[in-house]
Amino acid sequence: MNINKRYIVDKNGNAKEVVIALKDYKKIEELLGLDLDKEAIKQLQRARRDRESGNKATYVDLSLI
Repeated sequence: MNINKRYIVDKNGNAKEVVIALKDYKKIEELLGLDLDKEAIKQLQRARRDRESGNKATYVDLSLI
């Protein structure tokens, strides 16, 4: 992934902030899962617990999705 960015520097030339395009920000936000609502996060947490405990009864066949 290529992100075009612009650095904001202080008087000594040290980078203090970064400006990126909104589309790049949205892409990063989605990749990190920061765009998920609380219910989606709860569902993912339940799914993880089910997977880790081997609770295959909760699995959904991919052909049904």
